[in-house]
Amino acid sequence: MPEPRRGEIWRVDLGMTAKVRPCLVLTDPPGVYDLMLYTIVPHTTALRGSRWEVSIPKNFLKAGAFHVQQIQSVSRARFTEKLGQLGQDELIKIEARIHQLFGWA
Repeated sequence: MPEPRRGEIWRVDLGMTAKVRPCLVLTDPPGVYDLMLYTIVPHTTALRGSRWEVSIPKNFLKAGAFHVQQIQSVSRARFTEKLGQLGQDELIKIEARIHQLFGWA
């Protein structure tokens, strides 16, 4: 199976409670001396109207949003299937919201 790449959306097993869901990959594959982890942003269909929900419509995703408050790092073993990819402008939109979340903007 190919390695997940930054900007791709993969189905990821987030554990029993969080289920298997689409996630945006924020990092490139780890290097030789890195932990074998990828940083991801889960996509949710249970919207709350939060300012941290970033809606990016894609034909391979159900209506919903990427929830940047749920950023996490997961092992490669949890990735099950590549679903698609975001365009550069879409990735920048999510990164801008992450910058706001951490006070970098």
